Amino acid sequence: MPKRKVDSENRAFQNRWEAGYLFTDIAGRPVCLICGAIVAVFKEFNLRRRYETKHQDNLKDLNAEQKIQKVEELKKKLTFQQDAAVKASFIVVKEIAQAARPFTEGEFLKSCMIKVCNVVCPDKKQILANLSPSRNTAADRVCEMATDLRTQLSESSKDFTTDSLAVDESTDMTDTAQLAIFICGVDSNLRVTEEVDIKSMHGTTTCLKTYHRLSGLVRRMRVKMQEENCTGELTAYHCIIHQEALCGKALKMDHVMSAVTQTVNFMRSKGLNHLQCQSFVREIDSEFANIPYHTEVHWLSWGKVLNRVFELSNEICQFMDSKGTDATILRDEKWKCELAFLADITAHLNALNLQLQGCDRMITDMYDAVKVFQVKLLLWEKQMHQSNLPHFPCCQVMLNQVGPTLFRNTHFADKLSAVRTEFARRFGDSEKQKKNFAVDVETAPVQIQMELIELPCNETVKAKYDPAGPTEFIHSIPATAPQLLLHAARTCMFGSTYLCEKLFSVMKTNKTAHRSRLTDEHLQSILRVSIARDLTPNINEPVAKKRCQASNPHTHTLSLSHSPLLSL
Repeated sequence: MPKRKVDSENRAFQNRWEAGYLFTDIAGRPVCLICGAIVAVFKEFNLRRRYETKHQDNLKDLNAEQKIQKVEELKKKLTFQQDAAVKASFIVVKEIAQAARPFTEGEFLKSCMIKVCNVVCPDKKQILANLSPSRNTAADRVCEMATDLRTQLSESSKDFTTDSLAVDESTDMTDTAQLAIFICGVDSNLRVTEEVDIKSMHGTTTCLKTYHRLSGLVRRMRVKMQEENCTGELTAYHCIIHQEALCGKALKMDHVMSAVTQTVNFMRSKGLNHLQCQSFVREIDSEFANIPYHTEVHWLSWGKVLNRVFELSNEICQFMDSKGTDATILRDEKWKCELAFLADITAHLNALNLQLQGCDRMITDMYDAVKVFQVKLLLWEKQMHQSNLPHFPCCQVMLNQVGPTLFRNTHFADKLSAVRTEFARRFGDSEKQKKNFAVDVETAPVQIQMELIELPCNETVKAKYDPAGPTEFIHSIPATAPQLLLHAARTCMFGSTYLCEKLFSVMKTNKTAHRSRLTDEHLQSILRVSIARDLTPNINEPVAKKRCQASNPHTHTLSLSHSPLLSL
């Protein structure tokens, strides 16, 4: 005799079972309104037996009308619990994405929460059991939130009066090129919206496909603007932080850095050498117990490495002698003078770099910091010629040790001059571009000159400038100065790719050797959710579109699917 199949019997839920046995139909499964238990099939005998054995004694005093009222109350409560469970799953998944944790962490978190609930509030256990933070569900939730953020950005962009892009490219751990695009848009009320988009590029890493022998993002954008008859102006700025880093290359002191790198690698590349070096430094009561690594990725580590090697040069020589390794170059006084100079100037360059980093940095402030540094370079150059070294402490130490004969102050002054010349070359356009941000009436663009004259005469606006600062002050510009408002909106632009670099750090935290199979779609969704700044995922809308769906009947829990919510 063939085995019976329940699906072939076409059993359906009867509405009278709601008041009769306090069961309801959810996604084709009979669910108890009192305890949330799931019965395998729509069979009246099964529902009646569970009701009579588990709940009848507690409800025997209710008449028919009271039972119907009880059913409605329980259905509303169940609907609320379903919505709460879906919303909670979105919240958990958002935290997982922002913490750069794997999707599988959801099940672990659920297990922890249920165990805590068993101790603190056992009567709420079923609510937590309804959560479905499985790996696939978490991946779907992240993609939904990312899609919502992208939709919000698309809608917001319709109101932008000006916008700017920060674009940079890096590869993930599977060597897939990822293009980061930060969008900063400003509407007519000077409300700034700053969000990220990321694109995976397989094969070539050019920003856009070559068209009529034109390649590169800026040139292609200008061509596209001409094709679309756009009248707006496109202004391109090279990353200020990147330019500052390139200016340091003008020192041309790779021979010093190469020797330092070889020394540090010898001391740290082998675990035994590293441990013995630490022990040796402690034994001689040195102020420093370790030497940091230098890497090209974290190039700001140059300053710390150079300074530490200079401070520990004598101890390093003793240690290398004990290991039978040649340390002649570290004892050469001429080379040590160069090391001292490189350590000092690198520290100054790093200080400038840190000034240029951070969120909400206005391009005008960044240009001012660079201009101030150029003035400092001129002062240091003059002082170096005079062997006056208050701002170069390592050089001062070497000058005291070796005297003015071996300390080539003129040579180092020439190095400072070369750096200053490189800054002037790379940031030469900044003086031309600065007229776009000028506050001097005579050099300001013609269309805002009249409004600039009127602005200082407004005492109310003047009183707001000092406490607010330039970033917040733009919101105080009166509506009677429309051209000035538009001009202020154009200053809310990216001066560097700092945010892109920050994004790539988050990317490398997420896509590791243990998560190398993370797809492009999921990686992009994670980054969009975790880096979101001015927009927040709207989880109420997807919550309203979902319903509880019965999972494995043996587990007696509910999982949350993508189907429309049942009208209970």
